[in-house]
Amino acid sequence: MIERYTRPEMARIWDLQNKYEKWLEVEILACEAHAKKRRIPKEALNRIKKKARFDVKRIGEIEKTVKHDVIAFLTNVGEAIGGDSAYLHMGLTSSDVLDTGMALQIRDASEIIRKDLERLHKVLKSQALKYRDTVQIGRSHGIHAEPTTFGMKLALWYEEVGRDIQRFERAVETISCGKISGAVGNFAQVDPDVEAYVCKKAGLTLAKISTQIIQRDRHAEYMNTLALIASTVEKIALEIRHLQRTEVREAEEFFSKGQKGSSAMPHKRNPIVSENLCGLARLIRSNAMAALENNALWHERDISHSSVERVIFPDSTILMDYMLYQAANLLDNLIVYPDRMRENIDQTRGLIFSQRVLLALTGKGASREDAYVLVQRNAMKSWNDGDDFMQLLFKDPDVRRRLNEKEIRSCFDIKYYLRHVGTIFNRVFGKEMDD
Repeated sequence: MIERYTRPEMARIWDLQNKYEKWLEVEILACEAHAKKRRIPKEALNRIKKKARFDVKRIGEIEKTVKHDVIAFLTNVGEAIGGDSAYLHMGLTSSDVLDTGMALQIRDASEIIRKDLERLHKVLKSQALKYRDTVQIGRSHGIHAEPTTFGMKLALWYEEVGRDIQRFERAVETISCGKISGAVGNFAQVDPDVEAYVCKKAGLTLAKISTQIIQRDRHAEYMNTLALIASTVEKIALEIRHLQRTEVREAEEFFSKGQKGSSAMPHKRNPIVSENLCGLARLIRSNAMAALENNALWHERDISHSSVERVIFPDSTILMDYMLYQAANLLDNLIVYPDRMRENIDQTRGLIFSQRVLLALTGKGASREDAYVLVQRNAMKSWNDGDDFMQLLFKDPDVRRRLNEKEIRSCFDIKYYLRHVGTIFNRVFGKEMDD
């Protein structure tokens, strides 16, 4: 049974309460750094840490007047702290708090996505091993090509998700970066030791150099990594959509008891999860483009990126979490029809073995050009008239001059096409094959 999707922990990462908690964490860490250098009295630091708090509703009220979210936040926290609020935000600029706080949010969201990727990877491994030897026709241009196995498709996806995991780890490392360097990034009003302390305590790397903001190539890299992951999910979903078509029907989505596919046609069983995943991938890709456009800003900073990021980062991480969760469920509950796969292999009456015949003829001395003409001539007759390809070859005197009946029959052995599947699986899974 497919579980109903609920992920309140991802939504909480992006709510206002958590955002302001991250801001307050950054502000207090900065105060601690100042106190270590005796720029803030230790007693004042203790009072700040004890009294510091905020109220989301009150911040909203203040922001209506000041039209600045960080100032509204600081004003509200200052109301709770009292006179010691003079030490709050000392030498900092808004983006020190905004960017460092957002890095913490993205890092937390990424931990959920990382678990989603690992779950999808595990499901793909299990299904690939299960269907390793399930024979299926391979298709190129949507047309029957040569035999493969359904497990090969799943192993291919497993390997790609593995690369997605590696890319994601690198992107998370890149974006887990903080800065506390002041208005234009030159530490004019705040010493570098504050940045070093805040970032170390928060578990972030520090930007070796910045302007008023952390440079947005980091964010673009992260968003484009999400887009790549989404394209992997879309690849899987698109294949399942094709395999579920009535004329193909080699695999289909789980259809639960009581589920309905159409308001008009009671017989319908539609690939709705796969279609949803393909649609959502478009959103994440478009958000990645917006992140690329955020990289070029005026001089040391403008805020044209800010409004965009307030949308694309919550939306994309929430969507990514949802897509990966749904994709894992989709594959874990996928209905596979091996018998139908064999039926489809036989649809072309042996045409899929044409390359084996071609190579057998060239192996007996025919030129590639002549052999191609002979095989294609019989293949097109089979295609147009519905005749059995092997029988046509038996009757063709030009073919029989080089190949006897036994040699022709040997070209139609499906096991020949699958003899290296085990080797490929050992490459992909290695020792994991034994698990």
